[in-house]
Amino acid sequence: MEVLVKIGQFLLSLSILVVLHELGHFTFAKLFKTRVEKFYMFFNPGFSLFKFKKGETEYGIGWIPLGGYVKISGMIDESMDKEQMALPPKPYEFRAKPAWQRLLIMIGGVLVNFILAFVIYIAVLFAWGEQYLPAQNAKYGVVCDSLSKSIGLQDGDIIVALDNKKLDKFNQIVPNIILDRPSTMQVIRNGSQTNIQIPSSFVPALLERSSKKFSVDPSIQLRRPFHPYKIAKVEKESPAKVVGLQKNDEITKIDDVDFEFFNEFQDYMKTKAGKEVNVSVLRDGKELSLKMILTKEGYMGVRGGSDINHFKYETVKYSFAQAIPAGINKGISKLTDYLKQFGLIFDKEVKGYKSIGGFGTIGSIFPPVWDWHAFWNLTAFLSIILAIMNILPIPALDGGHVLFLFYEIITGRKPGDKFMEYAQVTGMVLLFGLLIFANANDVVKWISGWK
Repeated sequence: MEVLVKIGQFLLSLSILVVLHELGHFTFAKLFKTRVEKFYMFFNPGFSLFKFKKGETEYGIGWIPLGGYVKISGMIDESMDKEQMALPPKPYEFRAKPAWQRLLIMIGGVLVNFILAFVIYIAVLFAWGEQYLPAQNAKYGVVCDSLSKSIGLQDGDIIVALDNKKLDKFNQIVPNIILDRPSTMQVIRNGSQTNIQIPSSFVPALLERSSKKFSVDPSIQLRRPFHPYKIAKVEKESPAKVVGLQKNDEITKIDDVDFEFFNEFQDYMKTKAGKEVNVSVLRDGKELSLKMILTKEGYMGVRGGSDINHFKYETVKYSFAQAIPAGINKGISKLTDYLKQFGLIFDKEVKGYKSIGGFGTIGSIFPPVWDWHAFWNLTAFLSIILAIMNILPIPALDGGHVLFLFYEIITGRKPGDKFMEYAQVTGMVLLFGLLIFANANDVVKWISGWK
């Protein structure tokens, strides 16, 4: 069921982004009286799931959810319609329009995606505000794995700064380390500040481990107290369900072992993987003792409640007037961060290309339950990604057409139709190659996780 929820959110988000992106091209084409022959959400080789014609344009839904398109008369695109291009240009065709109009038609989709992201961020901040954990309020410090311990971090360290630049939000620690590549980390340990050197090898090692998963490896996590551990959900067909654990039950001990922090509980459960444990439970003021056999991974099959009572979170509320500049600033920040992430792909030391993911990776970032707050935040971010990817100067993408238009504006000469045909084919081959590579990475991650 959780997989279906993730898929549903992904498809809805993709549909919104594709339709509005193509609407950007469509709107400018209509504004300049350029004929649009087709407007499709998703691709439709062979047949369409749904279509109708209104005026000169056929509207429809294809069956391959890899994007969408508008087919504009007199333009060499993925349709590779050579017959039309062999005829003299007509006044309503794309090729008959001035270069500046063609430029606006081509960047219309990207422009809409950028504007959409800013609008969504404004609306989200106005509707929900913003809640975050200040880095200094992570009073129990962090939990470290072997990688983060290898650079000198310890369980319980409170990370307060990177390169002596104070951190505002706890959830930005790992992204800032990856994107900004700081050389030092300042932590509070046993009441005093300690300086930790971050070797240049840390980020490549972190991304190498992340490349085998559908998310950034949790090398540095928030340390949470174990008590009270109240069950928020019992998974179906789980050991917990079999023995009768219920929502709102409070787990107090395992095998009469008490735990101060949740990571201690997790470590203990791993040592008992596939074995029987005795779970002490408090239910409606009564103490119960239940025996169960854990899964081979050491899980009971329960989820705990929110940790918001353990920490002092900051909540910022925005009026509509305040949400406008705040939303724009958030959009610019996300855009900047993504450009930094994109740059990691070409970093020889980091080898970020190993972390490139396809539809599995994108779908996995959506939560397992339908959450409109998370949905709109993720849709805004995906809109930025779609805009950046489309503006890349690769033939067959909007950016490729823009590149050739700039060439025409600067030189006063149009690239030949034959050159444009070859460029379009080359671009499509390159894009399909990247698509196959990204989704092959997903398959490798899935196989690695399954093993």
